[in-house]
Amino acid sequence: KQWYQRRVPITAGVAEERVGRAYGGLRVLNSYWVGQDAVYKYYEVICVDPAHKAVRRDARLNWICNAVHKHRELRGLTSAGRKNRGVGKGHRHAKVIGSSRRANWKRRNT
Repeated sequence: KQWYQRRVPITAGVAEERVGRAYGGLRVLNSYWVGQDAVYKYYEVICVDPAHKAVRRDARLNWICNAVHKHRELRGLTSAGRKNRGVGKGHRHAKVIGSSRRANWKRRNT
């Protein structure tokens, strides 16, 4: 009988996913914590409208208008998603070299 540890998702990532599903025409840029009570945690999610002229003309922000950035939050590409996947730099992220824990394990063990 094998024992599996349940991965608890980061609540900011869950908030981003819910907003991304509710507002499909917008792109989720990031999110940040604003408060909590005894039951809930509250996050503000920053969304960008890729069809807006000001966004499309802004050189620093128009990268998000490309089709490849659709639903970044569902693929774990936002800051909260990357933290949940363990992607980063330094010795604490060595288990995720190869883009995922599974790919890292498979490369080393097969």
